[in-house]
Amino acid sequence: MQDTIVAGAHLCDEETVRVVCTEGPERIRELIAMGASFDHGEDGNLHLAREGGHSHHRIVHAADMTGREIERALLEAVKKDHNIFMFEHHFALDLLTSQDGSETVCHGVDTLNTETQEVVRFMSKVTLLASGGAGHIYPSTTNPPVATGDGIAMAHRADAVISNMEFVQFHPTALADEGLPIKPKEPRENAFLITEAVRGDGGILYNLSKERFMPTYDQRAELAPRDVVARSIDDQLKKRNEKYVLLDISHKPRDEILTHFPNIARECLQHGLDITRDPIPVVPAAHYMCGGVRAGLQGETDVRGLYVAGEAACTGLHGANRLASNSLLEALVFARRAVSPSVDHMRNSSSRPDRGATRWWARPVPPRSLGGGALSNIVKRTREVRKELQLIMWEYVGIVRSTIRLENAEKRIGELELEWEAYLFQHGWEPTMVGMEACEMRNLFCCAKLVVSSALARHESRGLHYTVDFPQLEESMRLPTVIFPASPVNSSWSSRQLHRQQIL
Repeated sequence: MQDTIVAGAHLCDEETVRVVCTEGPERIRELIAMGASFDHGEDGNLHLAREGGHSHHRIVHAADMTGREIERALLEAVKKDHNIFMFEHHFALDLLTSQDGSETVCHGVDTLNTETQEVVRFMSKVTLLASGGAGHIYPSTTNPPVATGDGIAMAHRADAVISNMEFVQFHPTALADEGLPIKPKEPRENAFLITEAVRGDGGILYNLSKERFMPTYDQRAELAPRDVVARSIDDQLKKRNEKYVLLDISHKPRDEILTHFPNIARECLQHGLDITRDPIPVVPAAHYMCGGVRAGLQGETDVRGLYVAGEAACTGLHGANRLASNSLLEALVFARRAVSPSVDHMRNSSSRPDRGATRWWARPVPPRSLGGGALSNIVKRTREVRKELQLIMWEYVGIVRSTIRLENAEKRIGELELEWEAYLFQHGWEPTMVGMEACEMRNLFCCAKLVVSSALARHESRGLHYTVDFPQLEESMRLPTVIFPASPVNSSWSSRQLHRQQIL
């Protein structure tokens, strides 16, 4: 518990931390029972790794691909369960909500089948968001291409409360392609992660003059929490006008390196780098959203019938900075905790719409009425705008911030969003039209604005939010940042649900 709270800059919810630490081991045992295979030591017990911010070796892992192994085991379990139906290649568009007095009620979700371009409506008493983060509001991220903040944006549009969005974790060590002997032929869709465990296993950070620098920033050196290490690297790069630093694990035995980090070794070797002999070029990249949809201890949100788990949620576990490896554990614990109240809600809820209720909401439509040329132009402009937004976020809302830069970001993002929406509508786009690229873009705009407004609201430096104008911790501000539902009046297309759109 203490390591989590210290890493989270004392903004963590202690009851949430207690719940995860208490229930986590049982969730791990469930994964193993499902078939997940984790590394074991010579004594036959689980091999426990140590990462930044941890005072002990306590992390269960599968070499350097733990997330992949958990995903494999869960997908296998899902495929074997005939009560679970998977709808692959369905992109969630918006939650279907209604008002019951002052309370918002969720009745399901509209989706777009990205292979047939058909809109598919799912009606349900219970909806659980597990849509991941929003790393692609930045130009370089370790997140997969689908991490465009869709769940957080949908929940915000559905009047769910959002919390702590200023705390964007930049992983200190993503692979810096510029420093590889053989450069990738194409730009990566997402940065390649050099796991925290490399530093936990004894990896040392150097600048390009081969000077070790972490001890000058923090007495924990390379084992400091991620926010400290990322800011230290950022400071080195700016002071020295360099593009990356070096992470060296080559002083460890070759067999040990290849056993613990086979995926990293394989990836680097493809680009001419042998990590058993040479240091790895690394640079910070957007990695994890500590904020998200505010959730209670059962994964419940402020919207009746809507639950959330994983990176899309803000449970209070991470506070102002996530401790390494707590993300997978949190997702497992809160997904399990949401089951019982969801079942109870299904049994007891009187909010189920009748059979005609699917007609309560206007159905989104694919842009088939647009000519091929107009649609092509819209997609092209949307891709350009996406890159412009990412550059604004990196330039003004990155690892080190200031009030004037955040205000500039707010202004520029607002102008860019209005310009993009005007372009769409001038080229025949209708407010109820949906396409994958356009809908991802509206979600990116929504999440970027949530990050900026949250950052402007915090007049202190805590955890992942560091601002030169308020460089100190302020005890009076040891409270979560909360964004309540906004009025849809005069809001942008990105900020309104599709079925609430004003017809032009």
